[in-house]
Amino acid sequence: MKSKIVLSALAIIFLGMSGHASAQEANLKVLHQKTATQLREIVERTRGVMGVTALDLTTGERFAINEDLVFPQASAIKIAILMEVCKQAQAGKFKFTDRRRIEKQDKAGGSGVLLHLGDGTVELTIEDLCVLMITVSDNTATNLLIDLVGMANINQTLASIGLKHTRVQRRMLDTGASWRGEDNISTPAEAARIMELLFKGEFLSREVCDHILSILRKTKTGGIKSGLPADVPVAFKPGGLAGVKTEWAIVLLQSRPYVVTVMENYGMEDDAAKAMQEISRTLHDYFSRLARATAHGTYVEPPR
Repeated sequence: MKSKIVLSALAIIFLGMSGHASAQEANLKVLHQKTATQLREIVERTRGVMGVTALDLTTGERFAINEDLVFPQASAIKIAILMEVCKQAQAGKFKFTDRRRIEKQDKAGGSGVLLHLGDGTVELTIEDLCVLMITVSDNTATNLLIDLVGMANINQTLASIGLKHTRVQRRMLDTGASWRGEDNISTPAEAARIMELLFKGEFLSREVCDHILSILRKTKTGGIKSGLPADVPVAFKPGGLAGVKTEWAIVLLQSRPYVVTVMENYGMEDDAAKAMQEISRTLHDYFSRLARATAHGTYVEPPR
């Protein structure tokens, strides 16, 4: 009889706890929907076509707007190139300490610094080229790395991790190829998948992913970064061309890291830049609240 009473009491407690959990799931659903509505309103205010994916790396919760549309990537695609460089280095095809002399015929216009340095007077390591490609979006460094690893190999690797739309189809600033429709492309969903793999250490190895992330965390500017508090670290790569703005990012928010990928084409003026900043602020507001809230949505300092 005594055991039956204990079991009944436990059942009542369990049901009570379940009721609280269900109630909070409903509350969180409301909060999620409010945030989703805010994000869609921001996207709708832009005059171009914009796609967004945001992924909670703790729970898998997702926000998605036009996430399967294909967009030209501008310099954000350089993350895919960096991944292939790291893959081939791990396979022993070359070392990051191997050096390459920068000749006049190697130089590409647009962003970067190598274009402005001496012809044949500068010698850099493969690691140096990777850092320049990501931090100052150096097009000369990028083209040298594409030639080093091979465009077909980059795309084979992207296909091998299940990506159907993310492809490198031209060297940087090859406008002829761009006119022919041979652009570097991805979707918000696939870019988010790449960033998730890197965060979780699931591309080749934890060591390789950490190397890539260490380069992506180096100082630079971007729309998502500008919408965050200065003390929140971000691993990211932005990109931009006329009418196009993109950014792939992992926001390393303490206790609640998340991925954000934003892409726009057919853009006008600074619509995308403003929208990216607003999207970033909205997502940080949402995830930072979840990170510091109790199970019932109260903000309480954790016990010391």
